[in-house]
Amino acid sequence: MKDLYSRHRAVLPDWLALYYDEPLELTHGEGRHVWDAAGRRYLDFFGGILTTMTAHALPDVTKAVAEQAGRIIHSSTLYLNRPMVDLAERVAALSGIPDARVFFTTSGTEANDAALLLATAHRGSNQILAMRNSYHGRSFSAVGITGNQSWSPTSLSPLQTLYVHGGVRGRGPYAALSDAEFIEACVADLRDMLGQTRGVAALIAEPIQGVGGFTSPPDGLYAAFRDVLAEHGILWIADEVQTGWGRTGDHFWGWQAHAASGPPDLLTFAKGIGNGMSIGGVVGRAEIMNSLDANSISTFGGSPVTMAAGLANLTYLLEHDLQGNARRVGGLLIERLRAISAHLPVVREVRGRGLMIGLELVKPGTDEANPQAAAAVLEAAREGGLLVGKGGGHNTSVLRIAPPLSLTVAEAEEGAAILEQALQDV
Repeated sequence: MKDLYSRHRAVLPDWLALYYDEPLELTHGEGRHVWDAAGRRYLDFFGGILTTMTAHALPDVTKAVAEQAGRIIHSSTLYLNRPMVDLAERVAALSGIPDARVFFTTSGTEANDAALLLATAHRGSNQILAMRNSYHGRSFSAVGITGNQSWSPTSLSPLQTLYVHGGVRGRGPYAALSDAEFIEACVADLRDMLGQTRGVAALIAEPIQGVGGFTSPPDGLYAAFRDVLAEHGILWIADEVQTGWGRTGDHFWGWQAHAASGPPDLLTFAKGIGNGMSIGGVVGRAEIMNSLDANSISTFGGSPVTMAAGLANLTYLLEHDLQGNARRVGGLLIERLRAISAHLPVVREVRGRGLMIGLELVKPGTDEANPQAAAAVLEAAREGGLLVGKGGGHNTSVLRIAPPLSLTVAEAEEGAAILEQALQDV
């Protein structure tokens, strides 16, 4: 392991982050568990950053990948591609967007990049509204709209970005307000901002901020924003890279918690749909999706192999009602974690929806972020046989929990017990 770590450090850039003081090599997985190179088994509560959505080594997906790879692996979008059309039809129907068109990419970063290209070209403007504490990827354009300093290595950008308040409910100048007052204040902030600019192309927003620490506004905020945006002809892009496909339990898409004004103009997706295969994409109204007036293709987006995986994975998710499982098991897990944390002053808040849960850690007796505690709990949980993630806009002090959506009640209890011990140790 130390030899592999040395080789990693010698050939890969320093900014490529690794978890743990002694980094972990995962060699194989099954169901909700993974194994390291030493043969130790771990309960996986992070799913490759919310990407292993259904289960590790899901037979339906591995079979579909093998069968498609045995026929043809690659063709590009210059040729008709049956698996791509099949999956596009399913995604368009599930999106809730009327007369939808779908463009496949290889990642969530590239999906957001494509959505920004479409929105700015359609509107003839490079001005973008983004949420404070947000994260949308690591490309040049996506970094330019990221409102989380920890993940924004440069201020240079092809876009002019204006940041709106509302993605974080429990901190900031509006935290003490009621939900209705919070929404009213954020809408007033948006109106004030739009009164000082012109020609904004779009607002891009995660319904629940992922890297930001699983924070979210009250239900209805983005519906209220949408009403204001519509007055100005501004598009709404919902970044569903982490919230899509039923992970939140209550809804198939995160935007549906704000559904009063209907679906977004553009919706981006990735991560879970491929269950580990590299699929991303953007789906939107035909008027916007068809608005590019130059040639464009994708070499790897819509690969027959990844599309076959996506189709098999989506079919499994729907047939086994994994959204319902996320709601039921996630609800139990959230309540269990809240009970655990009630007498632990290091835990400021347990928040989330479905199987998308965040524990914000602070220095006891204060509201000050505690990244040292988050790092220590991450290590202690690993020692106990549990893998979790971390994030947050306040110095990476939030534990992120996002297991595969097939998690059982017994596994939820097992993970909660390990996490309880880790928190008590810290």
